[in-house]
Amino acid sequence: MERPSFQIIKCVWRFRSRCEAVTDTVFFQNRAGANKGSGGVAGAAETAIDRRERLRKLALETIDLAKDPYILRTHLGTLECRLCLTLHVNEGSYLAHTQGKKHQTNLARRAARENKDLELQTQVPQAPTIRKKVFVKIGRPGYKIIKIREPTNQRMGLLFTVSLPEIKAGERPRRRFMSAFEQRREIPNRALQYLVLAAEPYETIAFAIPAKEMVEQEEDPESVWEHWDADEKVYSCQFLFK
Repeated sequence: MERPSFQIIKCVWRFRSRCEAVTDTVFFQNRAGANKGSGGVAGAAETAIDRRERLRKLALETIDLAKDPYILRTHLGTLECRLCLTLHVNEGSYLAHTQGKKHQTNLARRAARENKDLELQTQVPQAPTIRKKVFVKIGRPGYKIIKIREPTNQRMGLLFTVSLPEIKAGERPRRRFMSAFEQRREIPNRALQYLVLAAEPYETIAFAIPAKEMVEQEEDPESVWEHWDADEKVYSCQFLFK
């Protein structure tokens, strides 16, 4: 009778040992890489926080914010990244942002765009430079201005006669109209415009005339004209106002 009782006790002990082993396996099976009695493995969020903290400390030691062209301090005391348009509460947060993927990607895009613009600028042909004439001016030419009135339509006009006896050989006087806002000698006046006449080696002269609409030469070629007498060295021009 004693032998069977011994076998029953042994079976009970084996069953209890197996239950404890199974219990231990179930308790630790969802903690990958963890040992019994230690904490669990850090998740993705904890790893990212630790990484940002390490980058912030490293950036504070190596980066000078005074030389950063993208940092902007707002009136609220916060920091703004002008490249990424992000707000940060302190320098550590901003420095951690500068080491992040978004800021580095924007820096690469900015550098690529600047290199492309530089290549386009180098490929554009430069306009030829016009050499400015340099000559000794001998003074202002003599001139005469006559007010005229057209007999048919009674339109008012002006007749200019300019004497240029010392004009350079082969040169012809050049004239154009200029608004009061183009010149830099007098205060602009809306009621005036200027008739500018240039002939080398004389000084360029300008006549102030009323800023009225003028008759085109195609409309009335007999009343609006200009003439250069190469023999007498006299330039004449006539204009009519509408």
